[in-house]
Amino acid sequence: MGVEEDRIRNLPCWNGAVEISVLHGGLSNANYLVQDASGKHVVRFGVDYPFHHVSREREVMVARAAHAAGFAPEVQYASPGVMVTQFLNAKTFGAADVRANAGRIARLLQSFHVKMAPRISGPGFIFWAFHVNRDYVATLRTNKSRHIELLDTMLRHGAALEKAQVPLPIVFGHHDLLPANFLDDGHRLWLIDFEYAGFGTCMFDLAGAASNAQMTEEQSAELLETYFGAKPDAALMRCFAAMHCAALQRETLWAMASEIFLNAPGADYAAYVADNLALYNQSIDHYQSVYGKI
Repeated sequence: MGVEEDRIRNLPCWNGAVEISVLHGGLSNANYLVQDASGKHVVRFGVDYPFHHVSREREVMVARAAHAAGFAPEVQYASPGVMVTQFLNAKTFGAADVRANAGRIARLLQSFHVKMAPRISGPGFIFWAFHVNRDYVATLRTNKSRHIELLDTMLRHGAALEKAQVPLPIVFGHHDLLPANFLDDGHRLWLIDFEYAGFGTCMFDLAGAASNAQMTEEQSAELLETYFGAKPDAALMRCFAAMHCAALQRETLWAMASEIFLNAPGADYAAYVADNLALYNQSIDHYQSVYGKI
């Protein structure tokens, strides 16, 4: 740990001596479990990532708002580049857990989308997946990504997928619903990691949760019916299918950009690109088999 261990020990928020261990699994941040006399805490190091549209100041604000609204652990300390939060004695979800809890996740997201907006302060941040993906393409071209030959096709797909969206209310969404960002303490679900949170439509969170966990059509249907309170009509189902593709395109492009700019301990960005590109191609193929060739 070296320098970061020294930084942790020098933070002014501890009660007595500390024990430090690495929390593995982060793709873009360094995370540590710290125990002092008052209990366990999570320390998260991270800087602004303009290429990912990530602002740490905004992330801290959202994390505090999410705690106040009852969705996230307490932020116990924050300064530029570091955030300390309460440690939850909870299970970190894997993809199978998300698939098995589609209804619970739909209800969590429904509540999050309703309750968060009134607690957000400062300039509003808009997350629109199709803009995000176009911006990633521009960044990858400027930085001569090894994946340049794929980008024109992704842009063409994205334009068609954007046209399939239907008008939905603007809500405040999480926008990074990897399975590991859901925690279950045995009584309720929690959300963590708010780097990409902002105003948008509910559809990206729904499609992101489904695509990242590789939900079946039946599990996705349960997610949507629980969220909307009724069986979705054909237009809404096409909107979801298109956003499912867009969410996987975003995750693929995120990984391609991370290949260039990031070097988190233990992260294999090339493998993450390959995994998500395969899922994206499967999703696009399925979409075109149902709705016609793009």
